[in-house]
Amino acid sequence: MFTGIIETSGTVTGRRSEGTNIHLTIASAITAELKIDQSISHNGVCLTVVALDDKTHTVTAIQETLEKSNLGDLREGSIVNLERCMQMNGRLDGHIVQGHVDQTGVCILRREIDGSWEYRFRYDAAPGNVTVEKGSVCVNGISLTVVNSAADEFSVFIIPYTFEHTNLKEVTEGNTVNLEFDIIGKYVARLMPLNRA
Repeated sequence: MFTGIIETSGTVTGRRSEGTNIHLTIASAITAELKIDQSISHNGVCLTVVALDDKTHTVTAIQETLEKSNLGDLREGSIVNLERCMQMNGRLDGHIVQGHVDQTGVCILRREIDGSWEYRFRYDAAPGNVTVEKGSVCVNGISLTVVNSAADEFSVFIIPYTFEHTNLKEVTEGNTVNLEFDIIGKYVARLMPLNRA
């Protein structure tokens, strides 16, 4: 369980394929605090630390994860948003994030507005994923508030701190991002057809 409040960014220092899996090695400021078997959110994807040294940690992404996320696009030098799992005795500063990416979305607009940034993303609404204005959505692991919501698009506004301290500054029009829709909204969307039956 995560909150969508990014703890730090990491840099991919290695990528190795093994069958359909990809092993990613990442350097970050929190490496020394990690341990083997720990769950870490990488661009919103919950992955397990499988190897560790003084400067880097390694995780493995399986084929299903690669198909539903943008982790397959990562190369050496790519910036990754990182968050360790939520502590149960801490504040929930973002929203409830499972680390299970629902799908990818495409950035269709990025513009600066007097020191902040507007991003608009298009996604496939067919699986029942929805956004609502003033609701929560997770983009590359970042808990954000939806500003404008349409059937298959939504907008968010990014403050300078989030822009500078996450990999959203690398996202431009045409780029793919990981999306996890609000868990409460997903349950409601799932139950609505059942209640009509």
